[in-house]
Amino acid sequence: MIYDYDLFTIGAGSGGVRASRMSAGYGARVGIAEDRYLGGTCVNAGCVPKKLFVYAAHYSDDFQESRGFGWATRDSSFSWPKLLQQKDTEIQRLNRVYERLLTDAGVTQYHERASVVDAHLVRVGNQMVTAERILIATGGTPSIPGIPGAEYVISSNEAFHLRELPGRIIIVGGGYIAVEFAGIFKGLGVDTTLIYRGPLFLRGFDEDSRNLMAKEMTRRGIRLLFDTLITAIEKDRARYNAILADGARKQADMILYATGRRPNTNGLGLETAGVHLNEKGAVLVNNEYQSSVPSIYAIGDVTDRHNLTPVATAEGMVLAKRLFGGIPATVDYSNIPTCVFSQPNLAAVGLTEDEARRKFSRISIYKSEFTPLKHTLTGSGERTLLKLIVDRDSDRVVGAHMVGAEAGEIIQGIAVAMNAGATKRHFDETIGIHPTTAEEFVTMREPEPERTALS
Repeated sequence: MIYDYDLFTIGAGSGGVRASRMSAGYGARVGIAEDRYLGGTCVNAGCVPKKLFVYAAHYSDDFQESRGFGWATRDSSFSWPKLLQQKDTEIQRLNRVYERLLTDAGVTQYHERASVVDAHLVRVGNQMVTAERILIATGGTPSIPGIPGAEYVISSNEAFHLRELPGRIIIVGGGYIAVEFAGIFKGLGVDTTLIYRGPLFLRGFDEDSRNLMAKEMTRRGIRLLFDTLITAIEKDRARYNAILADGARKQADMILYATGRRPNTNGLGLETAGVHLNEKGAVLVNNEYQSSVPSIYAIGDVTDRHNLTPVATAEGMVLAKRLFGGIPATVDYSNIPTCVFSQPNLAAVGLTEDEARRKFSRISIYKSEFTPLKHTLTGSGERTLLKLIVDRDSDRVVGAHMVGAEAGEIIQGIAVAMNAGATKRHFDETIGIHPTTAEEFVTMREPEPERTALS
């Protein structure tokens, strides 16, 4: 059978665009459908606008801290509409970049909603197209629990388009998005409370980093309410009340839920076509990103495995190489660096201390917590944490963690070293750049005392 396309991609986010244009580069006939915005969540309602907001929020600290270096900042003021305008201009530029990348690669674009009819047939708007292979790259979408009053809350999607900033906000959740938006709103002058149902947020990160992050957020004036569950939301004129499990009420002008994301598979026709989904709606795939229907593939957040934009991009590249380049490429998921763009940043690569203790019989922990040089003059009290985890039998560094300014930039380099098999000896033999925070990673010599059964 002759198909309209060798590959048809549903979803033009980072993963879908990379897979499509790489496949076209290998000579495949490729079509892609996107009914919202090119670039997906990351470009339009995630990584990019969020990082721009983080930069904006940092300036409140910068203006205050500059006084310690002799600057007088009497006339600083902030315009939320100006920030939104600048953010929108940059996103529109990126949308055009993605469109040009696809066009230059020869990918046919459909700016309409697409759904799967069967193993080789896709409905795009009011027409049908056939494809030898179909790729699902529709990402994820915010998930808000169905409590009474859920219609009154916003998600991170709406937070990027507020007409005005609230005076008080409650943020519900304990992951990346909740922590990052707490720092953003507080930095922009909003009275901020973060509520999380568990005992400590940022589950999955190293405990030392999580504890210091909680201290830093509290020091900045963000109220943290752990082990707290909201059972309902009530509207009170122009404000909202969060009703807690113990009957207490917390009032705010806005309530933002950042309680996770779910795979964006609703209405795609996948189950009708025979594609198996898990209980969250994620597409189940094998090691070659193939679903239960051999001609239908899925990558990125829609598979709900490693929900990070660079992972989706890497998977898209590998898929194109395997399907159309004849290259048996794979993605190495073992050392994926990641960063929470909180204030300060929290970044990590490799294993946490608890994970390392479960995996290795003997480990050494190297840790340094200190006041960065900058803040010896600002008086802010901000602390920085650096931590290395080493497998003592091989001397390999198996985990690196940092809380501090530009942690993401620093951990990126550490990730390269770890993927190259760096040992603690390699770190020790590397000359540091002085004075920097990063040099602490190559100057830590004494491990933490070993834990005993009672410690």
